[in-house]
Amino acid sequence: MELGVLKDIVIIFALSTFVNFIFTRIRIPAIIGYLITGVIAGPHLLRLISSPENVEVMAEIGVILLMFTIGLEFSLNHLLNIRKVVFLGGFMQLLLTAGVTMFTARVFHFEWTESIFVGFLTALSSTAVVLKLLQERSELTTHYGKTVVGILIFQDIILIPLLLFTPMLGGATADVGHDLLILMLKTAGILIFIWAGTKWLMPKVLHLIAMTRSHELFLMSLLLICLAVAMLTHELGMSLAFGAFLAGLMISDTEYSHSAFGNLIPFKDVFTSFFFVSIGMLLDLGFVADHPGLVIGSVLLVIILKAFIAGMTAFTLGHTFFGTVVVGLSLAQVGEFSFILAGLGLTHNIITPVHYQLFLAVAITSMALSPILIQTSKPLANLILKLPLPPYIVNGLFPLKQVEIPEISKHVVLIGKDSRAINLAEMIRSMELPFTSVVFDTDRARAEMEKGNLTVFGDATFEPVLREAFVHTAELVIVSVGNLITALSIVEHIRSMNKHAHVIVRTRHVTDVEELYRLGASQVIPEEFETAIDFFERILGKYLIPRMDIERAIARVREDNYGIFRDRGKVRGYSLLKDIPDIEIAAVRVGGESLFAGKTIAETAMRKTAGVTIVAINHAGNITANPEPSAFIHGNDIVYLLGQPEMIALASNILSEPRPH
Repeated sequence: MELGVLKDIVIIFALSTFVNFIFTRIRIPAIIGYLITGVIAGPHLLRLISSPENVEVMAEIGVILLMFTIGLEFSLNHLLNIRKVVFLGGFMQLLLTAGVTMFTARVFHFEWTESIFVGFLTALSSTAVVLKLLQERSELTTHYGKTVVGILIFQDIILIPLLLFTPMLGGATADVGHDLLILMLKTAGILIFIWAGTKWLMPKVLHLIAMTRSHELFLMSLLLICLAVAMLTHELGMSLAFGAFLAGLMISDTEYSHSAFGNLIPFKDVFTSFFFVSIGMLLDLGFVADHPGLVIGSVLLVIILKAFIAGMTAFTLGHTFFGTVVVGLSLAQVGEFSFILAGLGLTHNIITPVHYQLFLAVAITSMALSPILIQTSKPLANLILKLPLPPYIVNGLFPLKQVEIPEISKHVVLIGKDSRAINLAEMIRSMELPFTSVVFDTDRARAEMEKGNLTVFGDATFEPVLREAFVHTAELVIVSVGNLITALSIVEHIRSMNKHAHVIVRTRHVTDVEELYRLGASQVIPEEFETAIDFFERILGKYLIPRMDIERAIARVREDNYGIFRDRGKVRGYSLLKDIPDIEIAAVRVGGESLFAGKTIAETAMRKTAGVTIVAINHAGNITANPEPSAFIHGNDIVYLLGQPEMIALASNILSEPRPH
């Protein structure tokens, strides 16, 4: 039995685990660890890998699965909505970057053909690296995220004619007219296939497979669809990765897209690591050691040039200065598809072996620096914005006309950029509660303003933006932004402006709760835990457990998991409730047909029957604090109960239960 491949896999996993363990502890992205693993294990350093070609095969699978999952997060309608960014922005970025790079190469005495080729090599950015980082940061659907994705999609599409153009630069004879006609026919065929697959084929096929209730069959079918469409596009002269993206796109509009995404995440992460390892294996450290000044200078030149041109493209498309900086630094690296072009160029003698090694050093180094550039883009933009810049630079060429929000107080402020925030806004509006919104995305902000909502467009990590939404006079502030770092910054600013507002924050993980409470959040809702509670509630209901017992159990579970954080980091004034464990005040509406409607507080005997105290009554908008035992409770009144969470849950059920007829 040949164990060479298995040995290579074990070596890669061992090195990757060790390097990533260290990088995780010091909070450096894993991508850099994979690249370093490839450099260490590659043929130019320790030579630990006996079959690099096998690693390249697994790397190709990694790119395919990565692009497939990225396609799952988008839809055909979404891509049509950003067609301006894809074609106008993508063409502008590619043409300007290639042109400036070409003339720069000529300054350094490159041949004309080589200069043109190097221009196109440099113009391509890393789809795999950038989209993986934006995916992890939940920024794919932000305004700047859409621009980055649109430009990257155009680069992937333009790779096809670039592959056709490369042999022509090398002097190979070709019937250009015939090849272009064939390419157009292939493209038209692919578009028709994708449209038909999205509208009819995929929904029916996946429904039939899902009805079998076989997890294995569903997973195998996903892999089959992904690889089959990738192979089809490859046979038509396009890249495997682009085909995988189209396959994901076909599934994205079906009801099974989220399930498909969850099933493929482990496979994608494992195989994607091989891609970055294989890229690292190409780097010749001997060449870098012999030409350190040349490599460092070239890397800095490429990053500055690409960041400036990509940023100017974003600015031309209407981005604010903040978005311009983020887009520019996100696209400042050389892409993985450039390696394919570079290899083809070396085969056709378009670039010299020395320049090929320089390209590898620059490309790999710029890819390794990408996580750092993307992470520092926002702080850098905020730092520069402190300078006295002209308004048209700060707000962009097409600034969104802000709505003049009248002075408002005791209202709700909704801060968010995702579908949850949109749905929550609709719910708040349906209850006719006064609220303002702070929206990061210009398209969404414009849509909210057209509905007549009091909306502020801007970055909620800036106090002036929060002040425009009257956060300083709000009674309740809801933060639903997905990213922990952003949420922490927003909560800190809210608390510096408003000591008394009730701040509710959505986060992903229970581990984020303590830090958010420390900075001043009043209530934190971790998605993973609340999802588990929802399942728990349904399980108890299935076993026909009484409703009041379910409410008690859920209240107890929440207290056990959240209660340990409640007294940490509060910035409000003193409250007796802080010194009494497991006690809170809750508002409960009395049912219109409640057994206790029309009775006095004394007659309800709430203290005896449910262990709670009625501390206030809201009757038709008139609030009576510390009501007498002889005070009446009417149907639809709101009573304020003091007690333990599980006792309040019991009292709520009692007060809403209708009287027997």
